[in-house]
Amino acid sequence: MKVGFAVQFNEGLQSTVYGHFGSAPAFVIVDTELNQISAVDNSNAHREHGVCNPIATLGGNSLDALVVGGIGPGAIMKLNAMGVKVYRAGAPTVSENMALLGENSLQELSMDDSCKEHGGQCGH
Repeated sequence: MKVGFAVQFNEGLQSTVYGHFGSAPAFVIVDTELNQISAVDNSNAHREHGVCNPIATLGGNSLDALVVGGIGPGAIMKLNAMGVKVYRAGAPTVSENMALLGENSLQELSMDDSCKEHGGQCGH
C-alpha cells in the first residue's frame, strides 16, 4: 500500500502533517509493501488558493491513500476518481498516522468533510 502525506517539511516518518493539501510544501510517500519512504516537493505550493494542482505534483506516484490536515472538495473528488481514499490526520506525525491507519482509526473524508479546519469558509 502506498500512503501519501501532505507535510510541512520532509523529515521522513517524523514529518508533521500540513494543514491543507493544496498548499503543502511537500509530500511524504510511505510504501508499506517495499518498506520505503520517499518525498516530493510541491512545486505548486505557493500558487493562488484553489488554483494549485498538487495532484499533478504527485503524478508519478499512484497512491492508495492520502492523509491530510485539510482538503477542498474538488481535490477529494479528483483523488477519489483516481481510486485514492482520503483521510483526515488524527495525529501530528506521519508515523503516528500510519499507526492509526493500520488500526482503521482515521476518518475517511467525503465531500461533506472538506475544509472543516477553515470553518467551511475556505472559498472552494
